Amino acid sequence: MNLTRRNLLLATGSLPFARLALADTADTTPATSKDLPFKQGFHKTSLTYLDSGSQHPLSLAAQAAAQSYLAQRALDPAAADFDRNEQGVLAKYAQLVNADVDEVCYVQSTTAGEQMILRALGLPESGGHIVCDTLHFFGSIPLYQEMERQGMKVTWVRERDGRIPLEDMQKAITPGTRLVALSLVSTINGFEHDLKAVCDMAHAAGALVYADIIHAVGCVPVDLHASGVDFAAGASYKWLMGEFGLGFMYVRREVQPQLKRSNYGYYGMSAFQPHVYLFDPPGEAVADYAFQDNATGQFALGTHAHIPIAILNQSLDYLLGVGVANIQAHAQSLITRLKQELTERGYTLVTPMESTTPIVACALEDARTKLGPKLKEANIRITLSANRFRISASVFNDMADIERLLEVLGTA
Repeated sequence: MNLTRRNLLLATGSLPFARLALADTADTTPATSKDLPFKQGFHKTSLTYLDSGSQHPLSLAAQAAAQSYLAQRALDPAAADFDRNEQGVLAKYAQLVNADVDEVCYVQSTTAGEQMILRALGLPESGGHIVCDTLHFFGSIPLYQEMERQGMKVTWVRERDGRIPLEDMQKAITPGTRLVALSLVSTINGFEHDLKAVCDMAHAAGALVYADIIHAVGCVPVDLHASGVDFAAGASYKWLMGEFGLGFMYVRREVQPQLKRSNYGYYGMSAFQPHVYLFDPPGEAVADYAFQDNATGQFALGTHAHIPIAILNQSLDYLLGVGVANIQAHAQSLITRLKQELTERGYTLVTPMESTTPIVACALEDARTKLGPKLKEANIRITLSANRFRISASVFNDMADIERLLEVLGTA
């Protein structure tokens, strides 16, 4: 896409998100729920992309925003007024998840946020009991196994029929439990916890709750205040339609004073007065400083990625404008068809039939070898693992994409 004045206007929010259709053409239809599927907001492609749960394609407006940021970094005079809106993006994210803006901050990634929480709780040094489940992010499994090796007691709640039953969580959360760690929506199969129910039982036992929300925010409604969750983290490159290298962390206001400070970053400061440079006021210390009394003051470090912020300024406007409930309803019209048809074709569904997330997963021995060549030839992309495949639908997908995939998958 050429960097034109029009694209700069789009990227800075001076034109509605939905007006950018292709690089050289415009669609003046407003971006509302009636626009789903929103194909005109993304590049035309022969690829049938059903893998947004791995990484979401950038919209054309988001691409324009990134290019405008880069033009400004290159000192292009035409981009001199571009504003990536760093604080505004935090406020938009807080609105999306129903949190207060002082409860959210930027982090590098979901995993970075999760590990910051453990350090802030003094774990594993202070000991205690952690409850986790086997549908949590597989990349976090070594984290909690290491907690166990370093003296923590860790209880793993096993999945049953693609679900983590509430009664099993209740049995695992005993008095003395320090933390319950889970994925609100599982990357494995799309199972969604009843987060409020888990938080209620955890809090009754004196435990805090951390939720990985990377597979929830942007595709299913998330209300952090209503859930009562204490901590949550997620990155921006999946359902937030952002980019790698930036995520968000939520820390419930009431919990913040309980946390051990483990980060001392410049970006978290509210005041800084040195006493060692020319013309500085005198002072006994090298510098006087204070940290912000919020999530940013507790967890911010140094610089964070700027291009994702520019992109999120666009994509969060889109998500808020269309409404996540409408996005979820659109995805369900496609996912319901997949669940029914895959079951009839003999595939082993590992996603609960009642799930309302945009993810469908099946167990299939040697899936990558059996399906990889066929999908590549048909120019279809889904997630293929050694013994599992996963399909995830988003705003630009339609029933034709689903039928094309089913034709290639055939019967198990």
